[in-house]
Amino acid sequence: MSSDLALQLAGQLLWNALLICAPLLIATLAVSLLVSVLQVVTQVQDMSLTFIPKLLTTVIALAVFGPWMLRKLLLVSSKLIADIPAYF
Repeated sequence: MSSDLALQLAGQLLWNALLICAPLLIATLAVSLLVSVLQVVTQVQDMSLTFIPKLLTTVIALAVFGPWMLRKLLLVSSKLIADIPAYF
């Protein structure tokens, strides 16, 4: 296996990892930003106020996007495993 192929595979895997994690990261980022603005406006600095909404958002986003994330992960994994003979 050449180093060019290894770099190409690593790039594809990192891109797919980012794509699979994106729904959770975007949802959590949006809720974090909203809670931060709310804390600045109300001047309430409670740690549970930041933790609990992010945790609930992550659970809800995982329930909503989980099947898609699993399908995408299985597709990438099965393609990678199926292409193993072509690498040698």
